[in-house]
Amino acid sequence: MTPHKESLRARWSRRGLDTHVSLPLFALLLLVAIWVVTFHEIDAEREHAQESASDSLHEMLGTYEAQVARSIDGIDQTLRMVKYAVERKGALGALPELGREGLLPPGVVFVVSIVDRNGMTVASHPRALSISVADQGYFKFHQERDSGATFVSQVLRDAANSEWHLHFTRRLDDADGNFAGIVIVETDPAYFTSSYERSRLGERGMLGLVGTDGVVRALRTGDKMSFGQRLGSAEGELENQIGGKYSGMRELHGIALNVLVGLDEKELMAGFERQRREKLWEGALLSGGLVFLTGLLWLWSWQGARNRAGMRRAQETYAAASAASLDAFFLMREVHDEYDVIIDFKIVDANQRAAQMMGRSRQELCGTTMCELIPDARHNGMLKHLIQVMNVGGMHEQEWQSTVPQLGGRWLHQQVVAVEGGIVAIVRDISERKLAEERMLHLAHHDTLTGLPNRSLIADRLEHTIAQARRGGGSVLVAFIDLDGFKLVNDGLGHNAGDELLKVVAERMAGCLRASDTVGRFGGDEFVLLLSEPGSAVDAAPVLERVREAVLQSVSVSGQEVQVSCSIGVAVYPNDGGDAETLLMNADAAMYRAKELGKNNCQFYTREMNASIEEKLVLLEGLRSALDDGQFRLVYQPKVDLHTGRVFGVEALVRWDHPEHGVIGPDRFIPLAEESGMIVALGDWVLRSACAQNRAWQDAGIAPLRISVNVSPRQFEDPQLVQRVQRALDDSGLAPEWLELEVTEGVIMRDLQQAVAKMAEVRAMGVSLSIDDFGTGYSSLSALKSFPISTLKIDKSFVRDLGRSSGDEAIASSIIGLAHRLKLRVIAEGVETEQQRSFLRENGCDEMQGYLFSRPLPPQQLAALLTTGSAPRSLPAAA
Repeated sequence: MTPHKESLRARWSRRGLDTHVSLPLFALLLLVAIWVVTFHEIDAEREHAQESASDSLHEMLGTYEAQVARSIDGIDQTLRMVKYAVERKGALGALPELGREGLLPPGVVFVVSIVDRNGMTVASHPRALSISVADQGYFKFHQERDSGATFVSQVLRDAANSEWHLHFTRRLDDADGNFAGIVIVETDPAYFTSSYERSRLGERGMLGLVGTDGVVRALRTGDKMSFGQRLGSAEGELENQIGGKYSGMRELHGIALNVLVGLDEKELMAGFERQRREKLWEGALLSGGLVFLTGLLWLWSWQGARNRAGMRRAQETYAAASAASLDAFFLMREVHDEYDVIIDFKIVDANQRAAQMMGRSRQELCGTTMCELIPDARHNGMLKHLIQVMNVGGMHEQEWQSTVPQLGGRWLHQQVVAVEGGIVAIVRDISERKLAEERMLHLAHHDTLTGLPNRSLIADRLEHTIAQARRGGGSVLVAFIDLDGFKLVNDGLGHNAGDELLKVVAERMAGCLRASDTVGRFGGDEFVLLLSEPGSAVDAAPVLERVREAVLQSVSVSGQEVQVSCSIGVAVYPNDGGDAETLLMNADAAMYRAKELGKNNCQFYTREMNASIEEKLVLLEGLRSALDDGQFRLVYQPKVDLHTGRVFGVEALVRWDHPEHGVIGPDRFIPLAEESGMIVALGDWVLRSACAQNRAWQDAGIAPLRISVNVSPRQFEDPQLVQRVQRALDDSGLAPEWLELEVTEGVIMRDLQQAVAKMAEVRAMGVSLSIDDFGTGYSSLSALKSFPISTLKIDKSFVRDLGRSSGDEAIASSIIGLAHRLKLRVIAEGVETEQQRSFLRENGCDEMQGYLFSRPLPPQQLAALLTTGSAPRSLPAAA
């Protein structure tokens, strides 16, 4: 036998000997015995009851048979006497003679009649109506056969007697032995069941007479009397009809009748049923008591077994856990002095991890006291803590940063449980967890990209710094910094380049501050500086200027030199706000003011800045209804061929006729529409209106020209852009070749692959594409080569200083040369002087637009210009 099978058998043998296992089995055997005895007694009582019922039936059947036999013998004697008297005295004299001698039965119960051979009643006692019975069965029975037997008819009634009666008859013969008539004795069928006793037969017993022909002559069941029904001839059927198991029928000697006795089984077995219920209740009570008592005993034994099993499992678990656990287990006993005071603890057991932590073997640990192992325990509070646990009891746990050289680990977690005579100490090295928590706490409060404090930590530090300043009467300076041109780098060179730029800028900002100051990333390209105790704005200005100059230095990202600036807004506690939220809000307002003033500068908060913000909110609110109210209109700036001077196209520009603020330029409301998302609906309106206007000019007989429509970043990213363009062309009836869409290179570089695919769809429709503000983004030459475009537009920032700035002239000529090598046309925007036009024409620029030729014009004035073919210098300029 294998060791596994032996241990399994031993386990089950031990379990079988446990009281909580054997006790239910023993109780089950007792339950089985109780119910075996109970059902055996019930079966015995049932057999006895059935035997008693059978004996009662046979006794009553014999008694009833004797009673009926006596009654029928008396009737038969009466028939014989009447027959004899008729033979002696004749039919008319027989009954009077028998009456005088008192030999006739009482007239109340019996009716005696004499019938002649013709079937006529000739005499009767008591006297009754003379009727013919020639058609009755009993008359025909005797007429047709010479039988000396008594015939019993079925229950009948006739004109002479309206009640139901049984007829007992005998044949009369004349002197020659021929049929001379019959003698009749009639009686009520109930006469034969008058001996029914409820005390013996019950409420549903039966007494009756049944002819050998199966027809009931008299049958009483309780108080109910019946007759005339036919009983089946088969044995089983007869038993069912006469009452089932406890019924019997016997044939009377010498006459064609049977006596019938039946007893109701339920009434007969009622006593047994009471005894059976009593036996079942006795068994149920005994069983319930046994189960209850067994349950109590089992619960007590199970609790004991569970405690014993728990102790075994605890011992096994402790042995297994202590051997394999990464925690150090120490089992220590108290050491007392002569005054029974705990002065130390002796290690009686320890696991391998404890030995590793203490740098000793288990054998060396066991038997050593804690103070011998850690001499500083008496002074650093360790011994005092363990003594306190022994006095208080229960479990105690704590974490501490260890300074004990004997314990390996920087951070330790200790659980100490007081047991009888000592303690169990579990020590765990949690140094890694603490380091992980510190890292998680750092990540929760610092920006993952730059490592600077994030928005949450900035808010906490600002609140803390303000509280300190409030208590000490100092000041706090908050600077909100936003990078100028970062979006261009991020869109043009990709997110990785943008992330690299942010890290460099963050490092530069941090290098400009004192140790007591804080710089954090607020989100995106926004940073916040906290300067505590700045003294005055003048004192803080050099720090802010160092930050601005550090950001302005060029950075090499993705192999390309880029340069960004920053706009700084400053708010000072307590003058500009008494809490962190107000200071940040006002610093943000000052930063936007710096952007409005040309960017790359620092602005301190003033109360007038909130008015500017409020103005933006007002414009934003009016913008929501401006499109529905028809407050927008389009003006058109002509595009001129530099070589021929011919107007070949126009650019559609939108204006807002505000009902309160008058005409508002796109530089004020387009950024708001872009931020709010309303630019999509506005851009769609511009596109449809421009197409419709171009078609109207053509219908008016003006030579076809190409109309340019600017596409905003949000419009270009709209999945429905191509469908919107197609719908505008379809609704206006404008041919696709007379429409051009202008897209900035920064928009294209956001997602180059998707942008090229979308541009290809537009180009496939026949619509032209041009890159607007070229030179301000960071599109690579390889990307530019893949664009399905026809025109490059030089940004006006490079055109403004042509003739005065050699740098701008170099950039403009490079763009023109690059475009021509890529077989693209070049158009310069913002041309306002002859000097600018001359430079562009001399360097091969193809087209121009600007105030030098014409300001943006309403549709009617542009139509007049196109009709005359000359610049409208004398015409009033459109706003």
